[in-house]
Amino acid sequence: MSQITINKREILKGKINFPFMLAPMVGLSHVALRELIYEYLPVECHTLWPTEMLNSRRLPSQDIGNTPETLRHEREEFLIPQILGNEKKFIEQSVDALRKINIKGVDINMGCPVKKALKHNYGVSLMGDPAYAKEVVKITTQACNLPVSVKIRSGHDGDDLSLVQFAQGLQQAGASWICLHPRTAKQKRRGSADWRQIKLLKDELDIPVIGNGDIQVQEDVFRMLEETQCDGVMIGRALCARPWLLAQVAKKLGFESDRELPDDPFSEAQEMGKAIVRFIELCEVYFSQEQARRRILFFLKVSHPWLNFGHSLLKKVALQKEIDGMKEAVLKFFLNQDLKLSKYTELRY
Repeated sequence: MSQITINKREILKGKINFPFMLAPMVGLSHVALRELIYEYLPVECHTLWPTEMLNSRRLPSQDIGNTPETLRHEREEFLIPQILGNEKKFIEQSVDALRKINIKGVDINMGCPVKKALKHNYGVSLMGDPAYAKEVVKITTQACNLPVSVKIRSGHDGDDLSLVQFAQGLQQAGASWICLHPRTAKQKRRGSADWRQIKLLKDELDIPVIGNGDIQVQEDVFRMLEETQCDGVMIGRALCARPWLLAQVAKKLGFESDRELPDDPFSEAQEMGKAIVRFIELCEVYFSQEQARRRILFFLKVSHPWLNFGHSLLKKVALQKEIDGMKEAVLKFFLNQDLKLSKYTELRY
């Protein structure tokens, strides 16, 4: 292994030896993206895998394991579905339904800032009611007898003391680890993530703390580890542009792999083209034509800002009505050897 060390508390009783992971994202963290990222990773890397955010009111009536949001690939060992919920009945029924896909834990969303979540006291709205948030964690731990994690934001006002007290309450209620995206609800993805608050929680809690926010390249991962001493790093939309990013981190840490990884802006652009084609193929495997087409376009909408002329790629693919046509458009576009991938985009993730 590399001389780089991770000051980490154990996740899943030490079964996770690579605490770097994809974030749960609606429309993105589905089985096709997870498998794409998995294919880049060395086989000995064991990490957590999220689902998209799943609504606890809908889950009990769904055919779990066969809906687009709950499909999994056979090599996913540590699947941790994320649920959006605040009521005992639906949380219990959801956890029971999710057992069908051999989950290893449950993540509770207390960070979603969209108006619908706020209106119904879901997501980040729970951070305004610490006592009830603790109760939601208790309900979930009692319902599943599995590790329960919570993904949170900085709250509504970003106050340090309130954040620490809220997180301590979740720990007392039985949370096994916490992931912090240090932006307030009002910020959404705007502004900069306040990594200082990740360090604050690491210092004040006894359970693992995972950091999230403003990770775009592997250098950011190691900088977050150094600055915050967090126990793991969660990465969002940048993994759509660079699905090999986790593999780059693994290589830096000394994990061995036969897979060649890109190492400059031009080779990264060409690798992006290959990754998009593979993503399209995986979408074809798991989804209907229309479901696949929607997911491919959303994937490109999110990832194209890192690529020069990326907007042109998105337009060309969007014109295609069939999956084969989308794939051909991608292959043709990436014949351009002047394409390059930027390290950073102004968009915040």
